[in-house]
Amino acid sequence: MTKQSFIKGTMILLAAGMINRILGFVPRIMLPRIIGAEGIGLYQMGYPFLIVIITIVTGGIPLAIAKLVAESESKGERDRSKSILFVSLCLTTTLSTLFTIFCFIAAPWITNHLLTDERVFYTFLSMSPIILFVSISAVFRGYFQGLHNMIPTAVSSITETIVRSVTMLLFSYIVLPYGVEYAAAAAMIGVVLGEIAGMCILLGKYKNNHNRRSQVFEYNKTKFSKDQKDHLANLKEMMRISVPVTASKLVGSGSYFLESIMIVQSLAIAGIATKVATAQYGMLQGMVIPILLLPSALTYSLSVSLVPSLSEAAANGDMKTIHKRLHQSLRLALVTGAPFIIIMYFLADPLCSFLYGENNEVGAMLKMMAPAAIFIYFQAPLQATLQALNKAGTALLNTFIGASIKLTLIYILAAKLEMGILGALIAISINIMLVTLLHLRSVMNYLKFYMKFLDFIKVGIGGFAMSVIILFMMQQSWIQSNLVQFLFTCTLSISTYLLVIVWLKLIDRYDLVRIPWIGKYFSK
Repeated sequence: MTKQSFIKGTMILLAAGMINRILGFVPRIMLPRIIGAEGIGLYQMGYPFLIVIITIVTGGIPLAIAKLVAESESKGERDRSKSILFVSLCLTTTLSTLFTIFCFIAAPWITNHLLTDERVFYTFLSMSPIILFVSISAVFRGYFQGLHNMIPTAVSSITETIVRSVTMLLFSYIVLPYGVEYAAAAAMIGVVLGEIAGMCILLGKYKNNHNRRSQVFEYNKTKFSKDQKDHLANLKEMMRISVPVTASKLVGSGSYFLESIMIVQSLAIAGIATKVATAQYGMLQGMVIPILLLPSALTYSLSVSLVPSLSEAAANGDMKTIHKRLHQSLRLALVTGAPFIIIMYFLADPLCSFLYGENNEVGAMLKMMAPAAIFIYFQAPLQATLQALNKAGTALLNTFIGASIKLTLIYILAAKLEMGILGALIAISINIMLVTLLHLRSVMNYLKFYMKFLDFIKVGIGGFAMSVIILFMMQQSWIQSNLVQFLFTCTLSISTYLLVIVWLKLIDRYDLVRIPWIGKYFSK
C-alpha cells in the first residue's frame, strides 16, 4: 500500500481537484446553454434533499474511518483496519438501500409538497440511485485516506468527473426536445453514471492493492463469529466519532435544503413568478456558487489530508506538528484564494458573460458574493481540524448558529420585492463569514493557535498590485477582442501577484522544494 506524506497527499488531491474543476466546469458552462437557467433550477432543486439523505447515511463515517484506520495503522493493527472497513460497508450499504427505496416511493409527495416546482419529479427520481453509490464510495475513500493513500481517491474522482461531464451533456441535449424537465432529469442520469464509474475505480483499486478477490469479506467470513466483540467495539467507536460530525453536517445540509425552499417561496411572496424564481435559483446554485467554489479544490484537499495527519499527531501528543499543519493549510488557502477573489470581484461581468452568455444578473450576484469567498476557503481546513481533534460538537454548534441566522435573514430579506434574490445572497454571505469566524475562534481557544497577521499584509499588498493591473488593463482600447483582453488581463495580474508574494517571501524556495514531482528542480 502506497503511503504519502501530508504535503504529497495534499498535492495529489489538489492536482485531481484542479483537473476535476476544469473538466467539471465544462458541463457547468455548457449545461446552462443547453437547458437554460430554468432547467438548471430544476436540476439543482432536488440536490438539497438528496444531500440531506446522503449526510444521514454517510455523514461523518468517512472521517471516522480515516481517523480510526490512521490510528490503527500507526499501531500496526491491520486486522482492526479491516474490521472497521467491513462494519462501515455493512452499515452504509444497509442505510443507503433503505433510503433509496424510500425516495422512490415518496418521490410524488416530496416533489409536490416539500419542493417548490412539481416539474422536479423526474429529476428527483433520476438522482435517487446516487445514494447507494455515493455511500459505498465514501467508505472506501475514507479507508484509503486513513492509509495516507490519496491516489485511489484522486483517480476515482477524475474518472467520475469525465464520465459525468460527457453523459450529462449528451443525454440532456438528446432529450431537450421533449421538455426542459426531461432534459434536467437526463442530465442527472449522467451524474448517476459518473458516480458508478468512480465507485468501480475504488473497488478495483482495493482489489489490486490487496492482491486478493476481496480480502475484507474473506476475513470476516472466517473470523466474524470469533470477533463479534471486536466488530461491535469498532462500530461503537466509529459511531462515537461519526455521530457528532454527522449532526454537524446535517445542520449544514438541512439548512441548505430549507434554504432552497425558502428562497423560492420568499421570492414568490415578493411577487416573483414561479418560473422566474426557479431560474434565479438556478443562476445562484448552478452558475454563481460553482465559480466561487472553484478554488476550493485546494481547501478540500487540505481538509481531507488534515484529518489523518492531525489524528496521528493528536494521538502522539505532538502539538508542534498540529500547529505546523494547520498553519500550512491556512496559509495555502489564503495565498491561492486571494487572486481568485480579486478576479471574481473586478472581472465578474466579463467572466460570467464568457462562461454563460450575456447575463448581467449572474455577474452582479458573483461580484456581491466574492468578498465572502475567502471565508469559504478557510472554513474547510478549520472544520477538519475541529473534527480531527474530537471537537465535532463545537463545529456542530457553530454551524447551527450560522444556519439559524441565514434562514432568518432569507425569510426577512428575500421576501422584499426591492431585494429579492439579492437578499438571499446577503444571508448566505453572512452565514459563510460567521461560521468560519466561529470555527477560527474555537480552534484558537483549543490549540492556542494564532494566524500570522504579517501573511495577511503580504497577501494584501499582492492583491492591491493585482487590482491595479486589472483596472489599468481593462481600460485599454488597443486590444480589439474582449476575450483576449480578459485572458491577457488575468494572466498579467496573476503573474504580478505571484511576483509580489515571492518578493515578500510569502513563498520561498523551501516551499517549492516540498512540492511533489517538481520540487526536485528547485532543490539546488
